[in-house]
Amino acid sequence: MDDRQDGHRHATLVTNGDRRRVMCRWLAYSGEPIFMDTLVVRPSHSLIDQSMYARQNYLPHSPMAHAKHPGAVTTNGDGFGLGWYGEREVPGVYRDVRPAWNDANLHRIAEQVRSGLFLAHIRAAMGGTVTRTNCHPFQHDRWLWQYNGEIDEFEHVVRDLRFEIAPELYPSIKGNNDTETCFFLALTYGLAEDPVRAIERTIARVERAQRDRGVDGVFRCTGATTDGEVIYAWRYATDDTAKTLYYNAGPEALRTCAGDRIPIPEKAVIVVSEPLELHYGPHWIEVPPSTVVTIRRGGEVETVPLRVSGRG
Repeated sequence: MDDRQDGHRHATLVTNGDRRRVMCRWLAYSGEPIFMDTLVVRPSHSLIDQSMYARQNYLPHSPMAHAKHPGAVTTNGDGFGLGWYGEREVPGVYRDVRPAWNDANLHRIAEQVRSGLFLAHIRAAMGGTVTRTNCHPFQHDRWLWQYNGEIDEFEHVVRDLRFEIAPELYPSIKGNNDTETCFFLALTYGLAEDPVRAIERTIARVERAQRDRGVDGVFRCTGATTDGEVIYAWRYATDDTAKTLYYNAGPEALRTCAGDRIPIPEKAVIVVSEPLELHYGPHWIEVPPSTVVTIRRGGEVETVPLRVSGRG
C-alpha cells in the first residue's frame, strides 16, 4: 500500500497495448503577477477539471482524443504540484499525492499566492511510485522542471541514464521516475547555460539508451522548464505520437463554466497540455511536434525546431 489518501481514484487503469495513451497534464504561465487560481482552478477546463477528465489525454488527432476509451480512466489523480517564483531566490514548491480535485490546501494556496511565473502539474503515474517525491514540478536551485510523457521500458534503461548524471548532482535525486531522471540529465548537459541544447541532448541520450538495450519503443514528452525568467516548453516524440501542446499569447479572456470572463494580462503567455476552456478558439495555438517554445518576460514567444542528433 502506498501513501495515497482516502478518496483517491487511481488515474491510469489501462489495458495492455493502450498503456501509452494516458499521461499527465500541466500548465506554465509568464506575465504580470496573477493569483494562481486564475488558471489552476477557475477556467471551465482548468487543471482541476482536467484532473477528473482530461479530454485530450490520448494521442492527438485520434478519435480517442474526444471520447472516453473503455480501457482507460482518463483521470489524473496520482498527485499534483505547484511551483512559483516570488521574492526569494529559489522558487516555492507545493506537491502532494492527493488528487487535485480533492485537496483543499491546493485551492487555498492557489487563491492566495500571486506570481508572475509559475508551473502547475497533475499526475497520472505511468512509472514510479505514487509518492510526494515523484510529483512534479521538480526543483533544483532556481530551476523547475515538469513534463507529460513516458520512456518506453524505462526500467530497462534507467540504470544507464542515471550513471550519466553528474556525481555532484546525483545525491539530489529523491524519487524514482523518468521525469526527475531527465531533469538531472538536462542539468548535467548544461541546462543553465544552453537550455535548448540540454533538452536536445537529454532526448538523444534516452533514445540511445533504448537502442543500446534493445527496447522497441519510443520516448514521447511535452515539458516545461524555467529558471524564473524564461520558460522553455517542448513537444516531442520519437515517432508521430507526440502529445498535445498549446500556448495562448495575449489578453484573450478565458471562460468559466458559468460563462464569466477571466481577464488575462496584456503580455501574458500560457502554455498548456490542453486548452483551459471546454470550448476554445484560435487564440489557443497548437505547437508543432519536435518544437521548442521559448517564452520571455514581456510576452515574447519564439519557436524553434528540436534538433535531436543520433536518431534512427
